[in-house]
Amino acid sequence: MTAFWCESAFLTGGFAKRVRLVVSSGLFKEVFVDADPEPGDVILEGVTLPGMANTHSHAFHRALRGRVNGGGGNFWNWREQMYQVAAQLNPDTYLALARAVFAEMVLAGFTLVGEFHYVHHRPGGKKFGDPNAMGFAVRQAADEAGIRMTLLDTCYLEGGLNGGGYVELHPGQRRFSDGSVDAWAERMLARRVENDRVRLGAAIHSIRAVRKEDLPKVVEASGTMPLHVHLSEQPGENMACQMYYGCTPTELLDDAGALGHNLTSIHATHLTEHDIELLGGTGTGACFCPTTERDLADGIGPGRALHDAGTPLSLGSDQHVVIDPFEELRGVEMHERLVTNERDRFTPADLLQAASFNGYRALGWSDGGHLSKGALADFVTVRTDTVNTAGSAPEQIIYSGVASDVSAVVVGGDIVVRDGEHRLGDVGRLLGTSIERVVSAAVGA
Repeated sequence: MTAFWCESAFLTGGFAKRVRLVVSSGLFKEVFVDADPEPGDVILEGVTLPGMANTHSHAFHRALRGRVNGGGGNFWNWREQMYQVAAQLNPDTYLALARAVFAEMVLAGFTLVGEFHYVHHRPGGKKFGDPNAMGFAVRQAADEAGIRMTLLDTCYLEGGLNGGGYVELHPGQRRFSDGSVDAWAERMLARRVENDRVRLGAAIHSIRAVRKEDLPKVVEASGTMPLHVHLSEQPGENMACQMYYGCTPTELLDDAGALGHNLTSIHATHLTEHDIELLGGTGTGACFCPTTERDLADGIGPGRALHDAGTPLSLGSDQHVVIDPFEELRGVEMHERLVTNERDRFTPADLLQAASFNGYRALGWSDGGHLSKGALADFVTVRTDTVNTAGSAPEQIIYSGVASDVSAVVVGGDIVVRDGEHRLGDVGRLLGTSIERVVSAAVGA
């Protein structure tokens, strides 16, 4: 049993001072308020927050940071560069890269990641000896980095959709595809390994990559697992769906029986009013990735409208142009301010809930993302004496803090980050080495 004494903390009932968290077997056994520290307690000065969930991640995209600007274009141009990096991955290089990326996430304050995983096979589509070798490499990477994971094994069958129908897989996409829903489901479930740090979920890459007739099959195969889908990230996707199917992507998913509490729509940027009603009315989640959506010039999603309609919002760093939960949660608020000319569209509690509680549930961990008795002992402490946070009211620390202000990260009661240092050591060096291995051939570095 371990106890942590926090100078201040955000509990389920709100902000509190002098909080003592008693941990046993990875869970909070007791939570005391206005308590004195006891001998042997770990002292955490600053503001302690619930562990935060990176609900949407493509770990290998991190290799593109700082390398793909200056050429203009849009999402579709960027995607070609992403395929080049994906082609360099194998179980060994992906293990090293993902371990470093997940360690960067923990340093930033993320305690759980949803890895939207579709790099399944060898370039060209030939299977590895173990068809799940890439997925197991990613799981091992999360374990070594000290972060919880939901591996969202992704069904990716088609090369895209235009007004005339589906197109063949791009050469860069062939390693993503299992060929059919049945083959995808068989591989996904063949070696289902879950424990107290790793769980399995499913994903539909998008309605561009899975046909209408195959959508219900994916929903059925996913069962009660979390199910995620890229949704209406681009106007072009909406236009193609309308031309080919005569409906929006959200309406297509509704017809397939996909909407509901198990589903999280990623991005959900270009929605109609009816789409918002469908998502909110079914309790379907929406994961916003503000730093990615602005980097790729995707647009600003209807965050407040979805929230008001009944959709729980969560957050992800997606392509990792930035890995910083504070930047993501502030992005939701700041984007709303830009489109409405109004401040405080969300309360600090709303934003923190999106970053923690809602993200945990979207990834199938209903027992995490909050500091309360019986919950998973995942939490983060932010310093209040840095150049960013000095002078901030503790209850508003999320508006001033950044990733580098995180001093401690605890996952399941285990201290993974102490005094701002990850237990793996120099994460910058790990990132540099692992990225160099996969990008040198891909982008001519």
